[in-house]
Formats: sequence, C-alpha cells, structure tokens
Amino acid sequence: MEVHEPAAAVSPDGRAVVFKLSVRGREVEGAVARDALEQHFWLTRGADAARTLRTFETGRNRIVAVAQRKHLARPDEPLWLTVDDFVTR
Repeated sequence: MEVHEPAAAVSPDGRAVVFKLSVRGREVEGAVARDALEQHFWLTRGADAARTLRTFETGRNRIVAVAQRKHLARPDEPLWLTVDDFVTR
C-alpha cells in the first residue's frame, strides 16, 4: 500500500512552505521558514515557487522529523520551523 503525503504549498507571501503532518493520529499544519530552507537545505535566494517546493520535498523527511519533535514538545503553540530548529546541537 502506498501512503501519500499531503501536498505542501508556498505561503502567499512567499516566506514559508506550509505543510501537513500526522502526529499521534492527528493532522497538524506546520510551516517552515524560507530562511531555514536557504540555510539548511540549499535553496537559492530568489528561487521561484516550483524550486522552493522541490527543495522542501527533498528535505521533507528531516523537516517532518523536526516538526514532529517540536509539536510534541509544544503542542499548544503554532508549528513554525525556523533556522534555529535545524541547528545541530
């Protein structure tokens, strides 16, 4: 059986990619800042929406893993991933 991930989309202002993920059986909407994609996933500055989404898809597994951990730690806060969320400590 094939599992389809919901499609991600560039936010209207172009500053983030909005996506959905499943955390403990609940669907959660999150967003990853464009800055984070540029600094940690090699998205070039000024890239168009199609390139931005391809970059997101390439890094989806890592992005979703970080998003799941952040949501579990702070379930009542909006799920917004920034550059700092991808810094290795």
